[in-house]
Amino acid sequence: MIALVQRVAEARVWTFGRSIGAIGRGALVFVCAEPADSESLADRLVAKVLGLRIFADAAGKMNLDLAAVGGGLLVVSQFTLAADTSRGNRPGFSGAADAVLGRALYDRVVASARRLHRGDVACGEFGADMQVSLVNDGPVTIPITLRG
Repeated sequence: MIALVQRVAEARVWTFGRSIGAIGRGALVFVCAEPADSESLADRLVAKVLGLRIFADAAGKMNLDLAAVGGGLLVVSQFTLAADTSRGNRPGFSGAADAVLGRALYDRVVASARRLHRGDVACGEFGADMQVSLVNDGPVTIPITLRG
């Protein structure tokens, strides 16, 4: 699985002109499933995201995780994280899971996050055309790639 985590002051996702998910301070996570991914890998991804110490402590060091700061989590599906740009200028997306597996694993990530995180968990809509707005805090952007 591939994820891109952004520490945010706030973030919101829209589709068809309406807001479908929003958080204040916390983490915006873009998620992409790959063909060999599994539910256990989705669970590991959530644990990794929730355990990331990307928030500043009293000394200003990135030493606190999402729960320690009472932050929200916004999860958005993004198959384009699997883009292959090795040839030409048009990205290929054959590295992304098909829609059935992608949706199942995205749903698993959201369910796992809601089960494990004490704070707000919001999400986008799988497969929808979405607009995401955010205020990146730092900026802090962390890529994560987990393989089975």
